[in-house]
Amino acid sequence: MLDFKVARLHRFNGEGATKAICDISIANEFLVKGFRVVEGKKGLFVSVPREQGKDGKWYDSAFPLTAETRGALNEAALSAYSEE
Repeated sequence: MLDFKVARLHRFNGEGATKAICDISIANEFLVKGFRVVEGKKGLFVSVPREQGKDGKWYDSAFPLTAETRGALNEAALSAYSEE
């Protein structure tokens, strides 16, 4: 299993659904910027980085390929969010 660590986390104070933005280091070898901690109907979750296309729609630019990887990524980001 890959080692995920939050390299930077910036909290937002406000009423919006986005509660924080974080950058995540993968195995201390690769950094992915732009993960978001979002308040949804069922609680907090981690949203992957997105880019706006020429058509104005938003598209995910990073994809966890397994449920195990998504779980580890969520755990790292939500743990860092709750600690800060």
